This record gives sequence, C-alpha cells and structure tokens, in this order.
Amino acid sequence: MVWDRDRIAQKAAALVHDGDIVNLGIGIPTLVANYLGEKAVMLHSENGLLGMGPFPFEGDEDPQLINAGKQTVTVVPGGSTFDSALSFAMIRGGHVDVAMLGAMEVAKNGDLANWQVPGEKVTGMGGAMDLVSGARRVVCLMTHSDKSGAPKLVDHCTLPLTGLGCVDVIITDRGVFDVDRAAGCFRVVELAEGVTLDEARRLTGARLEGPHSPASSAT
Repeated sequence: MVWDRDRIAQKAAALVHDGDIVNLGIGIPTLVANYLGEKAVMLHSENGLLGMGPFPFEGDEDPQLINAGKQTVTVVPGGSTFDSALSFAMIRGGHVDVAMLGAMEVAKNGDLANWQVPGEKVTGMGGAMDLVSGARRVVCLMTHSDKSGAPKLVDHCTLPLTGLGCVDVIITDRGVFDVDRAAGCFRVVELAEGVTLDEARRLTGARLEGPHSPASSAT
C-alpha cells in the first residue's frame, strides 16, 4: 500500500520540532501545515509571511493572505508579514530550520533537481535555490517514480540542478529515506505499509540500504 499525499505530509510533519521555523514549498509540502497539531512551529513563506497557519475553511478565505504558491492561507497569533527582500534575508541568513520542497530528482549524494524539465515552459526557480543553501535541513516530499515509472531517487541527477549535496531526507509514497553521504547511498528510515525493501530497491535508481545494514553492504 503506497502513501497518498496527505500521508506523506503527515510523515513530514512528524520531523518538525517545537521552535522550528519551517518553509513549505509548492505541492505536497503545503499540506504539512494541516498536520502540525499543537507544535510550536512558525511557518515561513518567501513571499513575506512568518506564522502561516493551515488552509482556511471554505468561505473564510482572505485573498490578501496567500502563500508562495498563491493559495489562500491563514495566519497564527503572533504571525507577521513583510516584503520579499526581508523574507529572503531570513533565508539567506540561515534563520530557516527546515525547508520542505517537492522534487523531480534527488541524487544519492543529496543533489536536487526540482525546477525544470527540458522542453517544458517554467516561470523560474522561485526561492528554491536560496532555500536549499540557506536552510539548516532540507526535506523533499515527492512520488518515488515519475509518471513513466522511472525512478526519481537516482545515482546522478539528469535534470537542471537546484542545489548540490543539499537534501537530507526524502519522503515518498513508498517510505522515508535518509541521504547517507558517507556511504554514498539512500538509507531506509521507514517503509510504507506492505512495501518491502526489495520492492523499494527495484524502484530506486541508486543503491538503497536498510536502516541498520552495514554501509559497505551492496545487497
């Protein structure tokens, strides 16, 4: 049984600690705000918002309050708004603890490609390049394979890069995986219910090790 988008977001929310400042990227990461519960977390949006809350109920939307993906959001007590220059100063100054982003490819050394597919029109990288270099921890939320079935966890990224060696954790519909740079592989933290290690390995385009297997093992 694979995890749906909400289950991926729930797993991501579990990685957040009280006191963290967290930036949520476009796509699955936006759902994380709905699963933080009572955690004392401040959500940051690069368009100029600190203290972003969950999505509003239908009818309660304020068109003046949006996230970086232009979705309407709420603001928690104590939240603040500011211009994008100050927002990016926060990111570049190392004040964001966790950046949660979507991804099209992640390499076994933590390289990330998440902004362009050759031949397709895109509006730009947005704040992703700043986030992966400025955040203390980068977590990618994504499907394990693309629409054609090709792996998105790979030996080397083939798409234009967003950042080098920047990803720490990947959460896919198949499980949670660490980037083990020392061993040069992905490492299982948790697999989705019913997903075996052999199945996860077949769907991964790079070496994948179990959570406690020796780093030198290739099986």
